[in-house]
Amino acid sequence: MGFRFRKSIKILPGLKLNLTHKGITSASIGKPGASLNIGKKGTRTSIGIPGTGLSYSKHHPYTNQPNPLQNSSQQPPPLNSRSIETTRSNVWGWIIFGLFCFIVGAILF
Repeated sequence: MGFRFRKSIKILPGLKLNLTHKGITSASIGKPGASLNIGKKGTRTSIGIPGTGLSYSKHHPYTNQPNPLQNSSQQPPPLNSRSIETTRSNVWGWIIFGLFCFIVGAILF
């Protein structure tokens, strides 16, 4: 069994930085009822009812872009404006969702 280190530092009300032995690993925005966690592997949204043990959490990993040096024989498909717009709308959708969760959590608590 190995040793682990984890520490959470409260920066502002509703904003925390999570530390491990590797440094800053993620940031959490929100309150215990609703939060958005942004880390190195992706984002996680969590909604729950404090004190009941009931919660819902969903992980959204970042998409991996293929390395062009590894696949020099294969050409990646060209990006069109529609795929760029879809990616931007997904990011803004999660930002708006995180702000909504933060506001709901602030009102409830």
